[in-house]
Parts: sequence; structure tokens; C-alpha cells
Amino acid sequence: MRATSLTLAIAAALLGGCVAGHAPANYEGAAWMPQQRAQPATYGCSHTPTALPAIPTANMANPVGLLLAPGDRLRLDVLGDTDRVSGVYVIGDDGHLSINGLGRISAIGLSQTDLESRLRTQLMAQEIVRPLRNAVRINLLESAGVSIAVSGAVFNPGSVRAGERTPENRVGQSEGAAYGDTNVGRTVSTALRAAGGVRPDADIRQIGLVRHDRMMVLDLRASHDGTSVGDVLLAPGDRLIVPSTGCFDPNLVRPSVVTQPGIRVHMSNLSRPANNNAGAGISERTGSLPYGTRFLQGLVAMNCIGGSAMNAGRRAVLISRNPMTGQSVVVEREVEELVRHANRDDFDPYLMPGDALACYDSRWMNLRDAVSLVSNAASTLTPAILLEQTVTN
Repeated sequence: MRATSLTLAIAAALLGGCVAGHAPANYEGAAWMPQQRAQPATYGCSHTPTALPAIPTANMANPVGLLLAPGDRLRLDVLGDTDRVSGVYVIGDDGHLSINGLGRISAIGLSQTDLESRLRTQLMAQEIVRPLRNAVRINLLESAGVSIAVSGAVFNPGSVRAGERTPENRVGQSEGAAYGDTNVGRTVSTALRAAGGVRPDADIRQIGLVRHDRMMVLDLRASHDGTSVGDVLLAPGDRLIVPSTGCFDPNLVRPSVVTQPGIRVHMSNLSRPANNNAGAGISERTGSLPYGTRFLQGLVAMNCIGGSAMNAGRRAVLISRNPMTGQSVVVEREVEELVRHANRDDFDPYLMPGDALACYDSRWMNLRDAVSLVSNAASTLTPAILLEQTVTN
């Protein structure tokens, strides 16, 4: 009786080792790039495009000039004055300067020339200086970062800091009279990268820069393609709006001035030939991949490809999320099909920030594990059966 039960257990385990899991199901429209679908890739628009809001457009005055922002460090020099008004000042969080003898002066959003003219007018009105051309001089010692709101077709919309500097990279505090600082990080491209970079459905031909209830439309195709190095400097309170084309554009899936250089993905290879993620060669560095990496390359990075012939039938899944709808999508692929087929690019999705990868063993390896499990169980059960027979006899 016990031998029969053991035989049935072995048969059930062997059959269970050969059973594959159910294919993942996704909602209609959850897949947002062609390679995530079962049919060959055809690029097109699968979602409704978005447009810029109805804000009056204008050619902003001095769009590439640096405008003063909170945290900027300035040197004020008044002709004939040594320490009464002259000195080093920092624009406060409220956008004002506290000038000795003048009180609070609004400086946010002004150019150096505009602030210089405003101070000269007020100092002349109080008869502190004479109406001379060079009576008042403003020099920028340090340009601080600015807070920018970014919305639309970016991976991490929200408020970001553009041009923020670490303490060791700050200037103007110990160098003395070091004038003419330029903060190259206070730009549109820096703010877009700080928001996770533009998504593959972004319309970079018309990115809206909103300033003082007016909008300037920027075409960043030349910056992305490398045919131009021009960029627009940002001012405090600026907003960036990135519309969506509703289409997946593979040309946007690569490092550039408007996209991230790399992405972080989650990996799991808790299977043979690796019985833990550390043994699979999955480390923190492995999970950081260049933007533009595909599913198959990610599987190589997580040690899911190769090994014995018995393991050639492995399956892998990609867990992603459609940023346009918020729906998750799970894609399953036979690893060897991706490796062997010439049309692999039609079924090999790009990896996006926050994606997750997991590998499953082949049926042969599952069968091997099942046999090993039953063998261990039988080895444990045999002494108990023999002991029971001895006691009975």
C-alpha cells in the first residue's frame, strides 16, 4: 500500500514538473510599444495625442539670457562708497534683496542690467549717489538652481530643481572678486532630465515654456539629434509642458540631452542554475542599464541566458507599466526564440524605467527538480517503512 502511494506521489511530482504556467493576460490597450504585443511590430499611434494648453504664445524677451533667482549671490558696488551700501548680497527665498539703507528690493526674474537700473534709480532718489553713468554696479558671483514644474509626457512629472549645485561645486564664497558665473544647469534640457526624461511618446517639436502667463513653444529635435547645442535658460517660476503624440517613437529611446542616460530595473533570477540573486550575478550595478536597452540584453545582464542544454527552454517575463494609461502589462517570451530568430526585434521590447524582469526554468529543469524532490522524500521515507516492517514482524 505504501509502495503504491509512493509511486503515485512520484508520478504526480513528475507531471507537475512538466506543467507550464498560464500565459499572462493584459487589458486591451495596456501594451504601449509594438514589441510588447504578440504580432510583429508596426509603429503607429495607439493612444490619443495631447496638445499644449490654450495659453497666449509670445516670443519672450531675452529667452536665452540669465534671469536672477533666489539664492543668487551678488556684489553691489556704489561709486564712492566702501561699506555703507556696497557689499555682497544674496537674493532671499521670497525673491528680494535686503539692501542697507534701502530695505527690501524685488530682484526675482530681473536681469543684472534691470536690477542695476532699479537700484541706481532708488539710490539717486534718496540722494545717496549722483546721477553718474557708472555710479552703481552689479556683478553676479554665484548663480543658484531654480525650481521648475514639469508636466506631460515625462517619466516623473512634478517639481524639479535645475542647476542645483553641491557645496563643493559652489563658487563666489571664497574666491573673492570672482565675477561672471554661468550656471549651465539652469536649462530646459536639465529640467527635462531631472523629471525622468521625455517618454517615447513625447512631442519634442513643441514643448511649452510658460513664463508670466505667456508661452514660448520650443522645438528640441535639433538638440536631441545632435545637430544643435542651443538651449534655453530657465527663470524662477517657469513651467514646462511636454505634449504627447500618442505614438511610440523608437528614436526617443536612447540617451540624449532630453532623455535619461540610464534606467533602473528590477531583476529576479531565483532559479537554476542560480539559486539566489547574488549567485545569478544580479547586483545594484547590474540593475542600472543604458537607456535603450532591450529585453534580451537585460536577460543577458541578469545571467538568464546560457548554461546547459537542458536549460535552453527557459521563459522570461517583463513587467512594465503603460505611462499613458497607468495600466500594467506583463510580457512573456521564450528565451531561445529571442536568441535564435532573425526577427527578434519585432518581439523584443525596450526596457523602461522601473521595469521588472524575471526568469523561469525550462520544463527539463523543472522535471529534474521534481525527480530530486521525490528522491529525497523517498530516501527519508524508506528507513521509516523498514523500521515499521521490522516492528510488525
